[in-house]
Amino acid sequence: MAIKIDHKIIKYQVQKPEDKPVDKAPELRAAAAGGETELVRDKNGRTAKVIRMHERLERPEVLVGSTYKIKTPISDHAMYVTINDIVLNEGTEYEQRRPFEVFINSKNLDHFQWIVALTRIISAVFRKGGDVTFLVDELKAVFDPRGGYWQPGGKFMPSIIAELGYVIEKHLQSIGLIRKTQLDPHQQKLIDEKRAEFRARARQADAFAKTHFPEGAQLCGRCSTAAVVMMDGCMTCLNCGDSKCG
Repeated sequence: MAIKIDHKIIKYQVQKPEDKPVDKAPELRAAAAGGETELVRDKNGRTAKVIRMHERLERPEVLVGSTYKIKTPISDHAMYVTINDIVLNEGTEYEQRRPFEVFINSKNLDHFQWIVALTRIISAVFRKGGDVTFLVDELKAVFDPRGGYWQPGGKFMPSIIAELGYVIEKHLQSIGLIRKTQLDPHQQKLIDEKRAEFRARARQADAFAKTHFPEGAQLCGRCSTAAVVMMDGCMTCLNCGDSKCG
């Protein structure tokens, strides 16, 4: 194609291949999609369309889910929490599981109203997309004015809602949205040493905890009872009467 030049050429420059403009942005955002999709350039320079979580995403026919059991000492019936996940960009390197909905089932109808309200709100937040991990801290901060309860193993729960927050936290950790907190190796070593020391001390105390003999009594070689004390200048067993003084 010929181009007619009407003006006098006073300066020219040869454009080299390395002088051509290069898009240095690692990701190209698709603004027309309203943040629902994203064009991502991989390490090979290829562009792929990545779907992000948004509220207009239709529910698939099949969802992947997990069910957690909550049994509290303040209720005769257990609660079963089911969290279903949607798999985005399935089969690609950008595959990701995101929580989509939650269901809570229980035979106890005393909590029916707030259970229905809570499941709808949490499910709506999940489908909205973005960072949903803030729900964990919000739920765990709810305290029951009547008092909390102790879980088996010695963990205190301030309320049923707080335990629901711990369940959601556990689920988000399993799908990779929340990173599990791990102790420093030196801290873990110190805790293990203190735990072993406490267990050894507790075993020693439990062996003689129910004895009715004086504290500090020594073990008797005859009846194998910690009942040997100093009496009248002689070590005497208060259980079998054995004495070194005859």
